[in-house]
Amino acid sequence: MKLIRYGEPGAEKPGTQLEDGRRVGIPAEFGDYDEAFFDGDGLDRLKAWIDEGAPGAVEVDANVRLGPPSCRPSKIICVGLNYSDHAKESGMEPPSEPVLFFKATTAYQGPNDELVIPAGSRKTDWEVELAVVIGKRAKSVPAESALDYVAGYVLHNDYSEREWQLEKQGQWVKGKSADTFAPCGPWIATSDEVGDPHSLRLWLTVNGEKKQDGNTANFLFNVPTVVSYISRFMTLLPGDIISTGTPAGVGLGFDPPVFLKPGDVVELGIDGLGTQRQVAIAE
Repeated sequence: MKLIRYGEPGAEKPGTQLEDGRRVGIPAEFGDYDEAFFDGDGLDRLKAWIDEGAPGAVEVDANVRLGPPSCRPSKIICVGLNYSDHAKESGMEPPSEPVLFFKATTAYQGPNDELVIPAGSRKTDWEVELAVVIGKRAKSVPAESALDYVAGYVLHNDYSEREWQLEKQGQWVKGKSADTFAPCGPWIATSDEVGDPHSLRLWLTVNGEKKQDGNTANFLFNVPTVVSYISRFMTLLPGDIISTGTPAGVGLGFDPPVFLKPGDVVELGIDGLGTQRQVAIAE
């Protein structure tokens, strides 16, 4: 299944994209794609409704805005330097265990909403990433069963302000959390639809020029390892998002570095998870 939310910011409604490509709203009794939906039997009930032919479904116009594909999660946790080629271009050694940081949930937005370059930013950068959506409460779960706690996967652009991230004191979160810095979607694909999350091509272009072209086969730490590892240090709640890192090709890695400016167009995609397009504007 593909879970979508559509409508104006702050007034999105839940829906699904059917196998024939049509987008439809779902009945009100399902509720929204929030913690209760993922924690309960929401996905099973939705699948049954779709298998019945989505009776009473109202088609969503293709021109309607897509919002973030789930309600704002309790947390967005990111894994840094999870591809050896990205660690190398960043001038850092590949880590011996996952590097974790948070991204403010206020950065969460739709897949095609504008990227707002923050006031005072000089080094806003891009990062195409596979993100994991947690499906049930996870605490100290073993890697062997970690995929049982995953509801699905989503395309994420982990925007970063490199000066704020790396040149100011403190943690990376300062450079990761500006409004619009976490576009997700266009949909959450459930685990059964994605299959193996470790063989997905991911790519990104800026103004039509290919910048990133990688594959999740090159993870340093795979999805079960990451979910299990994070659950040792915090409780993961249904709907939480884990972003699994980016391959080489970020702006910071070029010589000289290349950063985004107003008017730039960023496009990105992952196999089976659709595409995004953001136009950069100044705050």
